[in-house]
Amino acid sequence: MKIKTLNSLVAGLILVSAFSVNAAQPVQEKKVFISIDSDALKYTEKKFGSRVEEVQTTDGISVLKIDEDALPWLSMLMHKDFKRCGGFMLHDDETDAQNLLNSNEEKFYAKNNSFVSYKIDQEAIVTPMIEQMKAENIFATITQISAFQNRYYKGEFGKKSAAFIKDTWTSLVKNRTDATVEYFPHSKWDQPSIILTIKGQSNETIVLGGHQDSINGYMGGSSARAPGSDDNASGISTVTEVIRTLVDNSYQPQKTLKFMAYAAEEVGLLGSKEIAADFKKRNENIIGVMQLDMTNFKGSPDFDIVLMQDYTNDQQNKFVGAIIDRYVPGIKWGYDKCGYGCSDHASWHTQGYPASMPFEATMDTMNHNIHTANDTLNVSNNNATHAIKFAKMALAYIVELDR
Repeated sequence: MKIKTLNSLVAGLILVSAFSVNAAQPVQEKKVFISIDSDALKYTEKKFGSRVEEVQTTDGISVLKIDEDALPWLSMLMHKDFKRCGGFMLHDDETDAQNLLNSNEEKFYAKNNSFVSYKIDQEAIVTPMIEQMKAENIFATITQISAFQNRYYKGEFGKKSAAFIKDTWTSLVKNRTDATVEYFPHSKWDQPSIILTIKGQSNETIVLGGHQDSINGYMGGSSARAPGSDDNASGISTVTEVIRTLVDNSYQPQKTLKFMAYAAEEVGLLGSKEIAADFKKRNENIIGVMQLDMTNFKGSPDFDIVLMQDYTNDQQNKFVGAIIDRYVPGIKWGYDKCGYGCSDHASWHTQGYPASMPFEATMDTMNHNIHTANDTLNVSNNNATHAIKFAKMALAYIVELDR
């Protein structure tokens, strides 16, 4: 076992070293535009050499032109050296990237505005439901989702795993006339996003989601093993347990509920970026967004749930913290920052919507096996006792925001 582990480590280091050499060599590749935190600009230029070019830097965000096939490596390196998941956003073209640099007004509104009156007074409804939630259900769903070879957004497994999630959610709501499960197709890659809607009496909408795709940052491509048990089968499985519990209790929402499994997060928040932009274009009335990206690894000895302060709404974060205190007693929570483009909540934030990102640990103590073949349930001691805390919090968030 030790020899095998050592060999795997050596192989990984060889791959990284080989890439570091090749990354600086000029190659004729398709160029794409990304935005990234300016604190990572010089690092990215050093790692990728002539394969990356700075276009513009404004207010701490840099737009870069980079080889498309470098994106999986950039994602891996940002995680390895900056302790960030992703850490960048991919754009359709330079105009799209420039629009993001000019979205300060929307981002300020999304961070500082109070979108609703944040009350907590639905204990009679919430408590009986969260008492029914089971870690075993989350564990079973993680097991099924992570059994796919990978969930790469451009590969066959990415489509098959998306179909599995859609079928699972469809089965849960099959007896409800107010519920639909649909694909949100993306024209530039194979994996669709999935949206489950439970129609309420109001057009005010609450969104609970997480990304469904997985990636192996060392091996890349559509054939590499990338179980993504924590990143992010855990988040999708946690969302699934929330859906199951609401449906089992015949919960009738006042506001419209949408549950989302985003495609292609690992290569620049692509799926959620298209969905959030589409919702904004249609003037959808989104009063709250919660992102569940990695819920099942308890890395921090100090905190069970960590609320990310950047690219999120301050008032909603306080509301989520109060919900944890009320409905998940005995656990510790706190705040951290996860940097630019860290997960799909940033897509909603950029469009001016209120978002929160409860995370499994501080960024320094998170699961560092992600984006490798080692992101399995073994890392979480083959249980989902950490993720169930997030399921209880998320269900309480929905019901309290709904009333």
